[in-house]
Amino acid sequence: MASQKNRAIVSIVGRDQKGVVARVSAYLAGCNINIEDIEQRVMEGLFIMTMRVDLTDLAPSLDEMVLGLKKIGEDMNMEVSVRLHSVRDRKRVAVLVSREPHCLEQLIADRSAGLLNGDLVTVLSNHEILRPIAERAGLPFESFPSTDKPAHEAFLLAKLREARADYVVLARYMQVLTADVVRQYQNRIINIHPSLLPYYPGANAYKQAFEEGVRVSGCTAHFVTEQLDQGPVILQDVFHIRVGEDTLDDVKQRGQALEGKVLSQALQLVLNEQLVVTDKKVLFRPGRLPA
Repeated sequence: MASQKNRAIVSIVGRDQKGVVARVSAYLAGCNINIEDIEQRVMEGLFIMTMRVDLTDLAPSLDEMVLGLKKIGEDMNMEVSVRLHSVRDRKRVAVLVSREPHCLEQLIADRSAGLLNGDLVTVLSNHEILRPIAERAGLPFESFPSTDKPAHEAFLLAKLREARADYVVLARYMQVLTADVVRQYQNRIINIHPSLLPYYPGANAYKQAFEEGVRVSGCTAHFVTEQLDQGPVILQDVFHIRVGEDTLDDVKQRGQALEGKVLSQALQLVLNEQLVVTDKKVLFRPGRLPA
């Protein structure tokens, strides 16, 4: 068996068409590359393939091999990526918060438990309230008031660039991001919303569910787009409401207990490269290949 340093993962994503597997496999064989395992799936017309390959006897240079695969991707209008086992950088995650601590606390707890395949690198806020929680966890914390929204946005963008953030997590950050921020981090901003979207978007979701007497509510982790609370859904989970027995505070407490878990699980899926983002949906890759 090849040593880990000679292995790589090849991923191909794009609209389904004939000949993808044959063309990629033939090219790899021509490079004297052995395919150790392959998993593929077609979902709603989107072809997703992941290959584990052995580069021990690679004939051209690694750069030439990657360029060749990229050229195949361009010809077939598909996205091709190659990741070496020994060069898997941990992603950097910035967390945005406002006043509520529960989501930040869950992320910190899951980081401590080794569940996050990435690093929390900074906590940014429009309030000072959660500074002690971040600093106790050894996380840099900076805030700037959102009363002046353009100045607050400039603060966010500057700090995100400074932190070299790969992903941004909105852990109950109660401000609407502008289109400019969203465009700079397209499909890289994850939000938690306190309802089962598309139901009850916007503010006061738990209050709306309580007043309408629904018996099941929940929360949604989704990617942020320019359309408020309409981005591709990553993960959802539910809790039950005892209509006539539960108070609004009961509903909020039950929902908040779930929010942090769903947000953290969604982040884990992203960091583990277990999903593909289309225009409107999140699709999960075929079973994970050990690299």
